[in-house]
Amino acid sequence: MNPYIKRVLSETENRNVSQPLFLQAVNEVLDCLDPIIEETPDIEVCSILERIIEPERQVMFRICWTDDAGKIHVNRGYRIGFNSTLGPYKGGLRFHPSVNLDVVKFLAFEQIFKNSLTGLPIGGGKGGANFDPKGKSDAEIMRFCQAFMIELHHFLGEDKDVPAGDIGVGPREIGYLFGQYKRLTKRFESGVFTGKNANLGGSLARIEATGFGTVYFANAMLATEDQSLEGKTAVVSGSGNVAIYCAKKLTELGAKVVAMSDSDGAIHDPFGIDLEVVRSLKEIDRARISEYEKHVTGSKFYPDENVWQFKCDLAFPCATQNELDKKDVKTLIGNGCVAIVEGANMPTTPSAIELIQSKELFFAPGKAANAGGVAVSALEMQQNASLQKWSFSDVDQKLQKIMTSIHDDCQHYSQKYKRPKDYVFGANVAGFLRVAEAVHAYGVI
Repeated sequence: MNPYIKRVLSETENRNVSQPLFLQAVNEVLDCLDPIIEETPDIEVCSILERIIEPERQVMFRICWTDDAGKIHVNRGYRIGFNSTLGPYKGGLRFHPSVNLDVVKFLAFEQIFKNSLTGLPIGGGKGGANFDPKGKSDAEIMRFCQAFMIELHHFLGEDKDVPAGDIGVGPREIGYLFGQYKRLTKRFESGVFTGKNANLGGSLARIEATGFGTVYFANAMLATEDQSLEGKTAVVSGSGNVAIYCAKKLTELGAKVVAMSDSDGAIHDPFGIDLEVVRSLKEIDRARISEYEKHVTGSKFYPDENVWQFKCDLAFPCATQNELDKKDVKTLIGNGCVAIVEGANMPTTPSAIELIQSKELFFAPGKAANAGGVAVSALEMQQNASLQKWSFSDVDQKLQKIMTSIHDDCQHYSQKYKRPKDYVFGANVAGFLRVAEAVHAYGVI
């Protein structure tokens, strides 16, 4: 490892000793940069790595709200503006009990390079709260969102910081957040949030974008070896927006999805998952995926199990970080899996990635493969700024073009540095170089 990279990693570890997810994300990026540092000594001279790895802004705040019974609850909220070199901070808000500073920081760091890969003028940020929307009434969720926005609205703006949704934050929550922002600022800035309901200026295809984009990337990757999705069997972890629309696009392009999951376990349907049943359960009834077997004959629910045990050609981890470990990858390989495509943020552990690459499977890292969501968020910002409304087809075509471009950039750098099929290397180098060049161009700020 280059001495400069080694020193920066050591300093970063000393400053962030209680943040293993953030350090995992930093290690993955810096581990790919040896040839870039050797070629470009100005990166060390100008302390580019140190300037990218340290967040520009970290905000942490208390959120007090009242439930339907009148009980007062206290949660903790976060917003990290990690890097605004390429544009305003852009990244989602996550409402989930697991949210802490480490989670938000790793997500925000990943967002820098994911946003860079899109080629659009957006920087990296992320936020959220350790609030669990599960089991809460609409009124409770509204009151929480309003309390959250009281603290956060000072830091937001169309040209400053533009949040979107993530786990636990969909169009309903974005509507409550945007409404409170409007109430507090007395301004209608439709571009200050993305992922809005279409009637509030939201983009068509935004809900589908991350899942669709993941599949578009997978299709481009397989095409490099004259393969396609047609006739392939796939498993998809999760059953939120990313997983549902990843499965939908896979099905449209000729693949068969046989398993999906949630935190309670996995459902297996050898005839192909009925996505309308899953969508109805998760988006309308807000039920658990275990209910699927009551609606579809021949399916079976496996409590406390994941989807990796089922025979497949393709695996799409679309749930959460570090969900796919080395043991799971061994199982997938034994079952004939030829490609793993990340729909979630950093869902595969480092040891699992090493095994995947040693076996020369296709592997698409999340910062490239799941960039479709933020890409369409940026397209939503464009529509808001120009007072336009594009059709679903228009947005979907732009999304396909962006995902193909991301794939081609990853492939270009992996081939240039003689790392064929190494999309982790290609994505990290392509994302880093655009940010590094901009940081250098600004001077010391």
